[in-house]
Amino acid sequence: MTGFRGAGERIPVAAPDLSGNEERYVVDAIRSSWISSTGPFLDRFERDFSALCATRTAIGVANGTIALHLALLTLGAGPGDQVIVPSLTYIATANAVKYVGAEPVFVDVDPATWCLDPSRVEEAITKRTRGMIAVHLYGHPADMDALGAIASRHDMWIVEDGAEAHGAVYRGRRIGGLGTIGTFSFYGNKIITSGEGGAITLNDPMLERRARQLRGQGVDPGRRYWFPVIGYNFRLTNIAAAILCAQLERFDDIVARRRTVFETYRAALAGIPGIGIQPVAPWAEPAPWLFCVTVDAHRYGRTRDELIARLDESGIETRPFFIPIHLLPPYLHESQARHEHLPVTEELAARGMNLPTHSNLTEADVERISDAVRRGAR
Repeated sequence: MTGFRGAGERIPVAAPDLSGNEERYVVDAIRSSWISSTGPFLDRFERDFSALCATRTAIGVANGTIALHLALLTLGAGPGDQVIVPSLTYIATANAVKYVGAEPVFVDVDPATWCLDPSRVEEAITKRTRGMIAVHLYGHPADMDALGAIASRHDMWIVEDGAEAHGAVYRGRRIGGLGTIGTFSFYGNKIITSGEGGAITLNDPMLERRARQLRGQGVDPGRRYWFPVIGYNFRLTNIAAAILCAQLERFDDIVARRRTVFETYRAALAGIPGIGIQPVAPWAEPAPWLFCVTVDAHRYGRTRDELIARLDESGIETRPFFIPIHLLPPYLHESQARHEHLPVTEELAARGMNLPTHSNLTEADVERISDAVRRGAR
């Protein structure tokens, strides 16, 4: 960990690392006049990101939500279809299902991974189920072999939601090419970022052709201004791609710095009664996105929300886990009608929180945060 922060300076929960060639590449893009949705940085980003994910190709899009939307459109999901999703995730995962007219069906998560519980997925499958979205939550990969076996038995596809898990490894393989289509976000709080931005990754050339056509207003790639299908403007700009190219140049360094933050937290928080740390499956190498802890109010002496408030008073920004989607107004009624029961999801959501994690943190920062957590116990 490098850098310096004053003892009383506020520590944000996330911050981008733009200390490489980001500014130079953006200036290059502007000076070249390639500022829209074509250009050399866009081509380079798609090559470099597909190499990172070990997939045949990557397709840049405007943001992570659009990546999910495009993936579902490419796979033909639509009205009358059901798509299995976890409820413990950012709402974009379910919203994208709604965008195509399909119905998200919520399944509980595995306490060992915090991702879709394979033992619960099969019981949620109906005649209308077309596929599932496996979210690699808080950087930890879902159990893709188990989910893949279920998908194969039921002729389903799998979309990997890797928005929080750039570079995560499942049984020796990078995420992004383990399902039918992978999706990623490059929002400002992600491991690598372009402020806004996203990508899909895939190996099937037919799906690639369809995805590229849908992304670009539905134009026929061989006939200018001929639109055989209704498409969308989901494109990524060459300027955003320029930032991502610079980020990918330093991907290993950014991840290494964040892993150091994770290791320092694990050592500093170990043994605090009531403070739990995100589990890691033996087959997983999670991406170091945001460091996650859970708070057992009975053992710790304070609730999660009380700890968040105390840290905020100490100049430390944190955030609670996502509110389960099945409890949010747009989805509550349908979830109740399906009699969904998601106790692990609800417990984690009530107890979990994210501590500041970014490559600009110093060792002193992490010690200050950890000491504040320790002092918060009564």
